[in-house]
Amino acid sequence: MLLTPLLWIFTRWRGWRRPPYRERWRERFGWGDIHHDRPLWIHAVSVGEAIAAVPLVHALQKRYPRIPVLVTSTTPTGAEIVAQRLGTSVRRHYLPYDTSAAMRRFLQRQQPRVCLIMETEIWPNLCYWAAQFQVPVLLINARLSPRSLKGYGRFSRLFRPALASMTAVAAQSPEDAESFRQLGAAKVVVIENIKYDLPEPLEALEKGRFWRQHLATRQVWVFASTHAGEEKMAIDVFKQLQLAWPHLLLVLIPRHPSRRVEVEAELQAAGVPYALRSENGETARKSVFLVDTLGEVMDFYAAADLVTMGGSFVPVGGHNPLEAAVLSCPVIFGPHMENFRRIARDMLDRDAAVQVDDANALAQQLQLWLRRPESAREQGNRALAFVQQQRGSLEKIMQLLDDLDLS
Repeated sequence: MLLTPLLWIFTRWRGWRRPPYRERWRERFGWGDIHHDRPLWIHAVSVGEAIAAVPLVHALQKRYPRIPVLVTSTTPTGAEIVAQRLGTSVRRHYLPYDTSAAMRRFLQRQQPRVCLIMETEIWPNLCYWAAQFQVPVLLINARLSPRSLKGYGRFSRLFRPALASMTAVAAQSPEDAESFRQLGAAKVVVIENIKYDLPEPLEALEKGRFWRQHLATRQVWVFASTHAGEEKMAIDVFKQLQLAWPHLLLVLIPRHPSRRVEVEAELQAAGVPYALRSENGETARKSVFLVDTLGEVMDFYAAADLVTMGGSFVPVGGHNPLEAAVLSCPVIFGPHMENFRRIARDMLDRDAAVQVDDANALAQQLQLWLRRPESAREQGNRALAFVQQQRGSLEKIMQLLDDLDLS
C-alpha cells in the first residue's frame, strides 16, 4: 500500500514522457472489467514475447475452443502487436505492477484458470497470489542468460519462493533448465523453443509480393530491429555497397519506432536520401526506406534479398532470426546473440545462418551474396529447412496443460 502513491506518480510521469503509457493506465493497478469466464491467461511482456505468443494463442484456441484467452503485456508496443495480430479474438489487459494489492485485485477481477508466462518474467507477488487463488503458473519458453542468472541469484530469497511455487518451468535448453533449478524451480522440463512453431507466413508472403512489385527490380537489404549504434554502422556499410550496387535499397527498421528522429539525424548527417514508411514515402529515388511503423517486419523480410538482425552488433543480445528464416531469407547476425544463443548455435551448426564479428565482415558477406545471388537463395532455403525440422514444441506445451485438466 505504501508503494501505491509512488507508483501513481511514476505512472503519470511516464505517461507525460511517453503518451502511449497514458492509455488504460488503471489496468496497471489491477483495475479493469470484472469477468467470470475463467480465461486462459498468457503474459507476453513486449514485442518479441507477443510475437512468440501468437502461435501459442492459436493452439490454445484450437485445443480449448470454448475457453476465452486473456493476453497481458507490459509495454504499449507489446500491446499493439497483440492488437494487430490477434484482434478481438483475445481479451487484452496490461499486467499490473507487482504489488500485493494490484495483483490480488487483478486476479479477483479476471479469475484466470491458468497463467502462462512467456520466457523470463518472474514476479513474486504474481506467483504468491496465484498460489492463493489456486491458479497454476507455468513459465513457457523459459530462458536465462548468464547475466540474468547472476542478477536473479543476488535476490534469491525473493525469487526462489516464486519459482518454487510454479507448476512447471518449460526451459528452452538443458543449460536453461539447470539455471532455473539453481534458482529454485521445483519442476523443470526441457521443451525446444516454441518460436520454431511459427505459422505459415501467408499474409507476410502476400504483402512481400506487393513490396517486390513496388520496389521493381531493386535488390533489397533489410536490417531489422536495430538499436542505437547499429544504424550508423548500417549506413556506413550501405555506402560501401552502393559503390558497386548503386540501385541497392536499404530497408532500415529500428526496434523502437519512437527512435525515428534519432535515426533520421544519422541519415541526414550521412547525406543519404531516405523515405519514411509512416508517410508512404516514395522509394524510387531514395537509398533508404526507414520503417518507422510497428508490426511490418515480416512483410519486409518477405521482400528481402538479404537480412541482417539488429541487436546483435551492440550488447543487446540479438533478436529472433527465425522470423526471417521461415521466409527463406539468408540471415546474418553479429556477435551478440545471447538472447537466442541456442537458436543461433543450432542455425550456425546447420549452415542456416552466418555470424560475423563487425561491420567489415558484414560488408564482405553482403558483397559475396550480392555477387552470387544463387548462393544467397541457397542459404535462405537452408534457413527455412532448419525451421521446418525443429517444429513440434507447441504440442508438448499442450500436453503439459492437458495434465492440469483445464476444461
